[in-house]
Amino acid sequence: MDGLGLNASEQREFQARMERKQMKEFMNMFSGLVDRCFDSCIDDFTTKSLISRESGCVNRCVQKFMAGSERIGQRFSEQQAQMMNAPK
Repeated sequence: MDGLGLNASEQREFQARMERKQMKEFMNMFSGLVDRCFDSCIDDFTTKSLISRESGCVNRCVQKFMAGSERIGQRFSEQQAQMMNAPK
């Protein structure tokens, strides 16, 4: 048994569920990023390739999203550390 009171089989099932949930969340995040950057940056459908303006816009959009996600992760970690260190 582990700290949650789960036996080995239950631990494996719990881990599998968590992995599926994380994959679903990642796919939703990725899909949202694609939608957001596509809608914001792509407007010329006369060629099958990205034009330089679109390519630059997509790069900036993705970089901005990644920087924001990193900052949110940092803040979450900071908040979690504060909660763990708070007097009970």
